[in-house]
Amino acid sequence: MARKNHEAPQSGDNTTLAHCGHDPHSFHGFVNPPVVHASTVLFPDAKTTVEGFQKYTYGTHGTPTTDAATAAFTMLENAAGTLLYPSGLASITMPWLAFLRPGDHLLIVDSVYDPARRFADKVLSAMGIEVEYYDPAIGAEIETRFKPNTRLLHTESPGSNTFEIQDIRMLSDIAHARGALVSMDNTWATPLYFKPLDFGVDLSLGAATKYPSGHSDILMGTASANERCYEQLLDHYTWTGMCAAPDDSYQILRGLRTMGVRLAQHQKSALAIASWLEGQPGVSRVLHPGLPSFPGHDLWKRDFKGASGLFSIVLSAKEGDFRKRQHAFLDALELFGIGYSWGGYESLAVPVNLSGRTVSKAPSDGPLIRLQIGLEDVEDLMADLEKGLAAARAA
Repeated sequence: MARKNHEAPQSGDNTTLAHCGHDPHSFHGFVNPPVVHASTVLFPDAKTTVEGFQKYTYGTHGTPTTDAATAAFTMLENAAGTLLYPSGLASITMPWLAFLRPGDHLLIVDSVYDPARRFADKVLSAMGIEVEYYDPAIGAEIETRFKPNTRLLHTESPGSNTFEIQDIRMLSDIAHARGALVSMDNTWATPLYFKPLDFGVDLSLGAATKYPSGHSDILMGTASANERCYEQLLDHYTWTGMCAAPDDSYQILRGLRTMGVRLAQHQKSALAIASWLEGQPGVSRVLHPGLPSFPGHDLWKRDFKGASGLFSIVLSAKEGDFRKRQHAFLDALELFGIGYSWGGYESLAVPVNLSGRTVSKAPSDGPLIRLQIGLEDVEDLMADLEKGLAAARAA
């Protein structure tokens, strides 16, 4: 795991991705880091064992492989340090546990990743932590939600499934003025298109399962922290026995090398398809921050360097026909798989149910479907979506 800050070089994103995390001359000139499988680490003598003056002491405390991966993310995030978790969900829940105590108040955006909501409602609430959700469109009025015991503000921009954009710098400034920390799920944009710590966030959290992996075969999460929070996060990580598998860490680092070119293609294809969908019969709305029609487009354009391949559509339907049309659309697709997760090379589509939200409600004009635009040819994906739209209209 990375322990210190790594200054990002003054170079382009793809150059940085190609060279970050591992110096070939640190290991006999080999371009890729070694995959070190380790539990036990031997010490040269008793004094070193007792005093701990050795870089590696036990497998859970880091290996050259995990260090290479965390160093890469630390550079990309402009962070004091990064830690690897066994899933994207764990990279949210474990930092929450590191900083929250019974009696604390936690503010969470209502468009939060749903498994994180379940953890807050079922686990944190049972621990005596007060959980409150706020509307992603609240803006500066978020200040009225803070209490003397508010310890943490957790945000996600764009929001899960409905993609609301928030002013992260403003939220961070307000939270810090009230003595609270800020965590952000930045999985959608990755640190290439948005760097939360540069906007005042204390804890930048992400599912490396998605675009860093890029191939739908690895589960991993990352938490990058600023100087204020890194040591406490690292202590909790160590005490709870968190660690990352060396093979997975290696695969994530390998995925990072091509993430820039993959993201550029995801962005290009998704914007083309989202723009096309806006004019298709049977589509009520397209929820993509990169579209000028999207309510948060100007804020996205101001703060973000790009968009990924994930967005949603709202099908046109009368109340009572939502599920029928939603299922008909999905069942007619051939190239789009029906599956959760995203960020891989393949296109996916899933039905979205927002019944768990308490403040920002689901669209009332039709059923919601989330699309992950993969690396297939755009014309083929459009033809597949036309089949789905035709089936939905006929349902």
